[in-house]
Amino acid sequence: MKPYGIIAEFDTPEDLVRAARQARDRGFRRIETYTPFPVPEIEDIIRHRNWLPLVVLICGATGTLTGYLLQTYIAVYDYPINVGGRPLHSWPSFVVIMFELTVLFAAFGAFFGTLIFNGLPRPYHPVGNARGFEAASQNRFYLAIEAADPQFDAEDTARFLASLNPERVEHVAG
Repeated sequence: MKPYGIIAEFDTPEDLVRAARQARDRGFRRIETYTPFPVPEIEDIIRHRNWLPLVVLICGATGTLTGYLLQTYIAVYDYPINVGGRPLHSWPSFVVIMFELTVLFAAFGAFFGTLIFNGLPRPYHPVGNARGFEAASQNRFYLAIEAADPQFDAEDTARFLASLNPERVEHVAG
């Protein structure tokens, strides 16, 4: 079976933060932590790139453009109706629909982007195979280095994690 990576178990959040910082300084980039409560320092250390705001912006702009082009086509080319002498291309009357489609497309972008970027639905994750991993939701702290990391070498990574004084280091199968 293909290896997922190596996971190390720590007693305290301070040990986990120290280990994550050393792993980042050593050059590892595919790092993940599992904790029973939020540890704010970890966010600054791991620095996962968040593409969701850009996706929502692009989807919202697409909604605006779609609303504008659709109404322009309908009002000017497909079914022009002269109401009270106003021009056929009266963009202020398009604003409401443009706004609604902006919100709709941005909401779809946020929903589907969240699913895609979080890898959902994921009924199974390899880290769940680690011995005693259920304690990650109670009182234990875990640092995982994925095998997909360019710096990953099974023996070197295991030795590196063992040098950080964890309670346990374990290879995790994918």
